[in-house]
Amino acid sequence: MTAAHRPARRSRLHTAIGLLLTAVMLFPVYWMLNVSLTPQQDMRKSPPDLLPLHPTFEGYRAVLDDQLPYLGTSLLIGLGTVALTLLLAAPAGYALAKLRPPGGGALGLFLLIAQMIPGIVMAMGFYGILLDLGLLNSWWGLIIADSTIAVPFGVMIFTAFMSGIPGELIAASRIDGAGAFRTFWSIVLPVSRNALVTVSLFSFLWAWSDFVFANTLDGGGDRRPITLGIYHYIGNNNQEWNAIMATAVVASLPAAVLLVLAQRYVAAGVTAGAVKD
Repeated sequence: MTAAHRPARRSRLHTAIGLLLTAVMLFPVYWMLNVSLTPQQDMRKSPPDLLPLHPTFEGYRAVLDDQLPYLGTSLLIGLGTVALTLLLAAPAGYALAKLRPPGGGALGLFLLIAQMIPGIVMAMGFYGILLDLGLLNSWWGLIIADSTIAVPFGVMIFTAFMSGIPGELIAASRIDGAGAFRTFWSIVLPVSRNALVTVSLFSFLWAWSDFVFANTLDGGGDRRPITLGIYHYIGNNNQEWNAIMATAVVASLPAAVLLVLAQRYVAAGVTAGAVKD
């Protein structure tokens, strides 16, 4: 074998290994879809069908009948978490990156430490706080709780991204008479689109997939998120696996669609500040 052929062969080997690993990781997703289309009488078939030979959509009809309110609640909580996170994290990131307030370094360290606190510990603390405020079993309480996970991450992303905005751009806006808020709103935010999309996406995904806060703070409410909907559906219908898997498929779709649509912005947003000119 010539030296010229070795890189091509190595490349094909790496591609094959990558495809194999991808198939292994995606197989549970495929199996979830397969089971969601399998008729109830074929669930215990041995060996199971690798393809849905007689597909049924009964499980998806059950989702629309039983799980639609949960999906609506999760959407409301996710969008509320995104709004609250951007409202708090974007100005904080701008202040740390460009205004350099006293104690900014200590605040950055505190935000990093906040990311390491286990969710169940925070849930216990929030239980007492929301109980005193009368926000237990409410979607507002879950928005506040989910935002505490997203805001520290958002501040760090915005700080890293906005640190790379040229100082001349900020100085030019001030020369034109713009104050700190006008500069932030009209100059900084429009050029921080990648960071905005990144923080919004991760905030929504955290709120959409949250179970610990939901189970602790909204276990008995009338408007529960989809994670609790799946949990209780399994407990009440542990034999109807096609409906359970159909619920999981439907609950996964928003996250998958958002990741596909926003991947370009996320790649730019999460690497912001990693390389200095």
